[in-house]
Amino acid sequence: MEQENGTEVTEFVLLGFAGQHRFGHILFLLFLVIYVVILLGNIGMILLIKIDSALHTPMYFFLQHLAFVYLCYASAITPKMLQNFIRTEKSISFIGCMVQFLVYGTFATSDLYILASMAVDRYVVICNPPHYPVVMSQRVCIQLLVGLYFMGFINASVNTSFTFSLNFCKSNAVNHFFCDELPILALVCTNVKLNIMLLTVFVGFNLMFTVLVVLFSYTYILATSLKISSTAGRKKAFSTCASHLTAVAIFYGALSYVCLHHSTTETQEQEKAASVFYGIMVPMINPVIYSLRNHEVKKALHGIRKKCF
Repeated sequence: MEQENGTEVTEFVLLGFAGQHRFGHILFLLFLVIYVVILLGNIGMILLIKIDSALHTPMYFFLQHLAFVYLCYASAITPKMLQNFIRTEKSISFIGCMVQFLVYGTFATSDLYILASMAVDRYVVICNPPHYPVVMSQRVCIQLLVGLYFMGFINASVNTSFTFSLNFCKSNAVNHFFCDELPILALVCTNVKLNIMLLTVFVGFNLMFTVLVVLFSYTYILATSLKISSTAGRKKAFSTCASHLTAVAIFYGALSYVCLHHSTTETQEQEKAASVFYGIMVPMINPVIYSLRNHEVKKALHGIRKKCF
């Protein structure tokens, strides 16, 4: 819908996926099942770590918050997407769009820093085990957690305030299934160079900083592991990192794809698919990764099953 100059936008229309009107009910059922799995898996992971005292360690402290983050940012976009699959009216209010943008941005950025914190935790436990209780004390973990949530909130708040203070006059139709920055900026009739620069700086810094932390941590972990004489010792060192490395590779891979592919007519649907992957599929498979590839979690699950059955 075209907007007249000077007309204040009070709502946006989320266009969703190409062909969504033909397969709306099928997509609704598919993503409803996925969302239920996200809720059960991540809430289950949070409760498992809380219940089992053997999982009260820094690694699982961060994993618990990783599950919480996935729960929050998947919930920021999925319910509205499900609603739009079965409704003719696919609008979202201006305030609703702004809140969705803020919440999603806060937790998506926090995700990067939690994964980096978990890499540091693995580095300390493998490369400097005598100092692990001091370096990764409860106080340090809480400080890291407060810092990473603060980084996520500041990053999202700045982008939200700069984006939604602009004048939207081209249209109110957002070519996406949620309020993402580039599709929203496409509706602005004024110069958006500052916003694009701001987005590039913020995303570039957060991505590069956390990637470097992960790379340096695992470089030292690899070097230390190769010095271990016994095969069993090396296997144990690598096994403690397997699930985290898998989660990092999946999340950063999908996020990098979205960041490196600028919007064109050809890639818009691919970018939506990539957004589905890191915004919905990653929160779904995260509990599976840490359940199937983590000995302590499998042991805790086995203990719960024995108690219940």
